Amino acid sequence: MENSADDNEKVMSKPLLEDYHGSSGKGGFRTMPFILANESFEQVASYGLQPNMILYLTREYNLKMATGSNILFFWSAATNFMPLLGAVVADSFVGRFQMILFGCVFSLLGMTLLWLTTMIPLARPRPCDESNYNCSSATSFQLFLLCSCFGLMSIGSGGIRSSSLAFGADQLKKAGSHKNGWVLERYFSWYYASCTLSVLIALTCIIYVQDNLGWKVGFGIPVVLMFISTLSFSLASPFYVKLKVKSSLILEMLQVAVASFRKRQTEISMESSNMLYHHQNGSLILPSEKLRFLNKACIILDPEKDLTTDGRAADPWSLCTVNQVEDLKTLLKVIPLWSTGMIMSVNISQNSFSVLQANSMNRKFGPNFELPAGSFGMFTIISAILWIALYDRIILSIASRIMGKPVHLSTRKRMGLGLLLSVVSMIVTAAVEAKRRSLAISEGYSDDSEAVVDMSAIWLLPQYCLIGFAEGASVVAQNEFYYSEFPQSMSSIASTLCSLGMSVANLIASFLMNTIDEFSKRGGKESWISTNINKGHYDYYYCVLASLSMLNVIYFLICSKAYGPSKEDKKGITLHDEED
Repeated sequence: MENSADDNEKVMSKPLLEDYHGSSGKGGFRTMPFILANESFEQVASYGLQPNMILYLTREYNLKMATGSNILFFWSAATNFMPLLGAVVADSFVGRFQMILFGCVFSLLGMTLLWLTTMIPLARPRPCDESNYNCSSATSFQLFLLCSCFGLMSIGSGGIRSSSLAFGADQLKKAGSHKNGWVLERYFSWYYASCTLSVLIALTCIIYVQDNLGWKVGFGIPVVLMFISTLSFSLASPFYVKLKVKSSLILEMLQVAVASFRKRQTEISMESSNMLYHHQNGSLILPSEKLRFLNKACIILDPEKDLTTDGRAADPWSLCTVNQVEDLKTLLKVIPLWSTGMIMSVNISQNSFSVLQANSMNRKFGPNFELPAGSFGMFTIISAILWIALYDRIILSIASRIMGKPVHLSTRKRMGLGLLLSVVSMIVTAAVEAKRRSLAISEGYSDDSEAVVDMSAIWLLPQYCLIGFAEGASVVAQNEFYYSEFPQSMSSIASTLCSLGMSVANLIASFLMNTIDEFSKRGGKESWISTNINKGHYDYYYCVLASLSMLNVIYFLICSKAYGPSKEDKKGITLHDEED
């Protein structure tokens, strides 16, 4: 007992850095500046390249609006999908440090290659001949080089974003660290704050440089930032805690699908207790009756062949645990509700059209300052932050006073509210664009898409704010819903579902745009999505998105009802019963 007391005194006397990782001296808060700086610089560099990219493609590569938008949709889809793939590779094979470093190198290569396209004339088509409006098309090699830049940056972003948050948490964790939960809570707060600040810097400073100093300087700054990010992160390597790789939960779910398919001929007894199932150590739960065909994956057919001497599965692709099966069922149950966020993500992804819209309007704020067209996206970010900040403090307080009782909106109600706000934002966007187009035609700018109409860009703020409120209400509620519904072992999947949804949404957005483009230009008519925004009908395009968004709200109500009571609802019912 005396030795135990002495040991406790030694632990209490150790500094914070060693308190988390013993005598190794690794990890702790001293690693945070390197990890946060790495993620922040990557965010500034990558988000600083996205908003104005449609202008670079249409002006420097002579691409049509639809073609350029397709490239950007695919780039965004790949960027949002790669973190999921990166998480699987990091958790199962290479580890988080190696994955982040790998991502840094690829991002740096992609940004450097993109910067070189501004420096090397042969990397781009020749400028258009303004005398006869003759423009050379980009060659196959030039397009391949351009798409290679985007591909490298997508792979790099996937490597960094898949592991950065978890790698930082690794530096602060240890057995028993739940007693110091405030440490991780503070880290998460600083992480998300730094990411948000990085996006705002990208949408203001980097875009401003591109508009005023040109593409060479505007694309060169992200290269410098990414180089600093890569160098600082790698130099701090001796101070990091690098956990050993383990089996990925996503890989385990794939094993369930494969195992259930392999055993598709196996008969399942109606009484679950009559079957022999493979359990995790200490677990005795039985598989649920929903999606019963997946239960075949955890049935032990021959204990001598299926299990090793220590009770593990001899072939994890033929036999899985009950917990693995139930985790997959939880994910499959959520998928319909998850899919309802697609159309809203399609609305959020219409960045290219919004830039063209802002570029044709009066963007002067005061006598000497003109806000770059690509920077208007910051109002969406600011609105989302305002919604999150004001929801608990003001909105619920006012609603409670009006109702005369405490008011709380469940996660699904907030998701539905976000979808409704998304509908309104598309209606407002269509109305503003109809007014802008009508004014451009009346002022004689039908053939001049670069002309600035006599209409203040302040008219764009309502649509940006509405989509920001929608994102703040729905996306935050989605993340909260996934975390509450999934077991703790699936928290990594919960954190990637929204990103995966955005990836799929970009593919849907590309499909919708191509379909509308082909449909609207039949019979030799001008496409609604014309490169000349004054000749096109973007107002009609936004009306289509508004109609689809309204149908999506109905689909959400159906999926929400079919889902049944959530864990949050059950807690509310229990609390209500106790009060009664």
